[in-house]
Amino acid sequence: MSNEVVKKPRGPKAFFKKVYRYRQFLIMLAPAVIYTLIFAYYPMTGIVLAFKKYTYAGGIWGSAWNGFKNFDFFFKSGQALLVTKNTVLYNLVFIAVNTIMQIAVAIFLTEIHNKHYRKITQSLMFLPYFISWVIVGVMAFNIFSSDYGFMNRMITSAGGKKISFYTKPEYWPFILVFFNVWKNIGYGSVMYLAAIMGIDTSVYEAAAIDGANVWQRIRKITIPMIMPTTIILLLLSVGGIFKGNFDLFYNLVGNNGLLYNKTDVIDTLTFRALISSQDFGMSAAIGLYQSVLCFITIVLVNWLVSKYDKDYTLF
Repeated sequence: MSNEVVKKPRGPKAFFKKVYRYRQFLIMLAPAVIYTLIFAYYPMTGIVLAFKKYTYAGGIWGSAWNGFKNFDFFFKSGQALLVTKNTVLYNLVFIAVNTIMQIAVAIFLTEIHNKHYRKITQSLMFLPYFISWVIVGVMAFNIFSSDYGFMNRMITSAGGKKISFYTKPEYWPFILVFFNVWKNIGYGSVMYLAAIMGIDTSVYEAAAIDGANVWQRIRKITIPMIMPTTIILLLLSVGGIFKGNFDLFYNLVGNNGLLYNKTDVIDTLTFRALISSQDFGMSAAIGLYQSVLCFITIVLVNWLVSKYDKDYTLF
């Protein structure tokens, strides 16, 4: 019996043979690859705008270089630290509260034994995800308006004084977190629900035979079993921790300067600056700033997760 190791053919000839062998799969894959290259990778070349003085005549490639001057507006405006802090803190709260609530909802849905009631409940919780943030902003105004808002009507009917929510920044972190959770809880729970449905039912049956009650089964089986899914979703969420949900903040707060200290994030500051100055280079610079920070954050968090368990990492 020969002990010689059979070497696989290498080089361009072997490569093209493999391409020909899997040509049908590659043809099916081609539209997705082309789409990604055109709409995801090619626009990344626009990063050069962050280092140029953009003009309509010159375009992206013909405009003059101006080094790091596009970053001056952001860092010299006095708002860079404030909006960065707001963006990070809001996203940390969004991630924490959404994750807890979505897992809780997924678990509660699996514990509902009436199939029709479970489907109706899931559909009703899923519905807010499809409502536009513009509509949500109108809903918020009708709830918190000083003149005819539902909340102030309830307060005055109980003998209290009206609260001017749109001049009181301290209320808005709670309002924004509430609407963010309300809108995303149904959609976000789908992944956790799928993970729970994938758990072998015999594990629950064995635990029930051993005398474990519902809460013990949830704590000892469900939560540990969905932990890989939870960590992956958390890593994906952390990747956008420096990007504020522009639709949420702009449609609920708008251009209300009285609330900026508590509600202004990088995206809303950039939008207002772009509208007022039409400086595309400055907008690209802040976008690059966000992207670099997001990249550093996700690499760091992924490294920390790898120290805990390499199987839970993204890469």
